[in-house]
Amino acid sequence: MSDAKLEKAKGGLKEFAGKLTGDKKTETEGAVEKTLAKAKETVEDAKAAVEGAVEGFKKSSKDN
Repeated sequence: MSDAKLEKAKGGLKEFAGKLTGDKKTETEGAVEKTLAKAKETVEDAKAAVEGAVEGFKKSSKDN
C-alpha cells in the first residue's frame, strides 16, 4: 500500500472517529488529511503516467 493510500485511510478513520464522538475538530482534521492524501495520490499517479509515457517515447525512438 502506498503512503498516500495509508494516509487517506488514516484520515478517513480520524474523520469517522470525530463523527462518532461528536468532535468536530477531529472530524475536520481527518477530512483535511484524507483530502490531502487524495491529492498526493493523484500527483503520484500523474507522475507514474508521465514517466511511463517518457519511457515509451524513449523506447520507440530507439527502435527507429
